[in-house]
Amino acid sequence: MPRDASELARRLARHAEAVCRHYLFNGRRQGRYWTVGDVRNTPGRSMFVRLSGPESGPGAAGHWSDAASSEYGDLLDVIRESCGFIDFRDVADEARRFLSLPRVEPRCAPKPVRTLVPAGSPEAARRLIAMSQPIRGTLVETYLCNRGIETVRAAGALRFHPRCYYRQDDNSQTETWPAMIAAVTDLADRITGAHRTWLAPDGFGKAPVDTPRRAMGSLLGHAVRFGAADDVLAVGEGIETMLSLRCALPAMPMAAALSANHLAALLLPLTLRRLYIARDADAAGDAALAALTERADAAGVEALALSPRTGDFNDDLRAFGLGALRAALRVQLAPQDVVRFMCQGTARTG
Repeated sequence: MPRDASELARRLARHAEAVCRHYLFNGRRQGRYWTVGDVRNTPGRSMFVRLSGPESGPGAAGHWSDAASSEYGDLLDVIRESCGFIDFRDVADEARRFLSLPRVEPRCAPKPVRTLVPAGSPEAARRLIAMSQPIRGTLVETYLCNRGIETVRAAGALRFHPRCYYRQDDNSQTETWPAMIAAVTDLADRITGAHRTWLAPDGFGKAPVDTPRRAMGSLLGHAVRFGAADDVLAVGEGIETMLSLRCALPAMPMAAALSANHLAALLLPLTLRRLYIARDADAAGDAALAALTERADAAGVEALALSPRTGDFNDDLRAFGLGALRAALRVQLAPQDVVRFMCQGTARTG
């Protein structure tokens, strides 16, 4: 049973093409090489993985180099970077899983491989987003449709990762689940973090794990954004909550802060004149509404509450339908915004 990195790398090299097809699926075979954009599975052709050759030395199978970045390495590096791992234990566990080998519990901590970014950092979040793909035709669309959200406008903030890694805690094995990935951005549209929602394999609901939603990176003040805000913006806690509102108001820019505490601390655009706050019907939602309203008033921004009939607006959408949701929102909007956002959106969506 392999216990060190060199033996694992040699075993992976014997199946170099299978490794590439699994972890670098955005690439393709060209003769004796697998070509892809980079070791993080970005589409392109600047990275070359040798698919055959000796077990070690120059020209060894599994060795790769990137002409654009001058990076190079072996297939353990491919697993680490394409999966976003930091600890060698996770890399080795995943390599053994791929090779169908038993997991090894070392007596002492293994020597870590070279790390480029710390776990949970904004850079790690940007890499995860880069490794993901657009949601069109994926399980993310299935999941959202099952939540009553049939169309997602300005969906660029949402991505799909078919094999996003999940670990309950440091003592648990790493699992693989499909996931909806959401980009968290600042007011300049720079990615500062990512939010993961692990999904069931058929897309009908969340994955059966203890915490199917987790965020990483820098979140305070930032949000998952749908549409570019100018003078009017709607904000709330959850992604599904704001996407439900966007079904009824497709032209209104919206942002999901991901929690009540982050909603209370959300940074507001300097051009903003009116802010709609979609409150969740609980104590935390009331506290976030009060705190953000106070901050908006101090900045000279008119703040208006949007209140659901049930727990949140996704519950309303699923319970009462889109027509009833539009009717309930109409009486809560400023009159000029009914004409600007609701009537135009209704004309376009039928």
